[in-house]
Amino acid sequence: MSLLDIHVLGSPILRQETDVVTQITPEIRRLVDDMFETMAAAKGVGLAAPQVGRSERLCVVDADDVRLVVINPEIIHKEGGLVRGEEGCLSIPEIYADVDRFARITVRAQDIDGKWYEIENAAQLLGRCLQHEIDHLHGKLFTDRLSLLKKRSAMKEWDYEKSKYPKNVRVLPVGDLPPEKDGANA
Repeated sequence: MSLLDIHVLGSPILRQETDVVTQITPEIRRLVDDMFETMAAAKGVGLAAPQVGRSERLCVVDADDVRLVVINPEIIHKEGGLVRGEEGCLSIPEIYADVDRFARITVRAQDIDGKWYEIENAAQLLGRCLQHEIDHLHGKLFTDRLSLLKKRSAMKEWDYEKSKYPKNVRVLPVGDLPPEKDGANA
């Protein structure tokens, strides 16, 4: 496994619609492993393929003690109205804002073996994270869900941060690697 570079706001891939995954290949499995490792090193709870420069419709999530591989997801049910909560994004480091998301959702997706499953009534951090990552798969960022005034404020803050990321890429330091797991504990 290896750490992947994270694309930041300004990278064109973050605004593109992703491609449906039609086959679970060894390359897809390797990508998922690398994405989990990258997400952990960056101290995130979710990571979508476009954030690491890939066009596949997949993301990984580790929130509310639930660790998921989410391939070709679709939100099939929304309920409970909108709930406001603070969000940040590994692709817009150090910028946070309150975003309205549905209180509970049901998502249909494929796992790493290509089997379809449903996550029913995902709420709180898990539900918010799934909605955030699925947005990424459709070229949307959390800032797109802000009012014009709040978006301007967030973009003003980003103007100060973006100079840290030449070529719109965030390279994680090797020192951020999580400890190696031996085969017995994996």
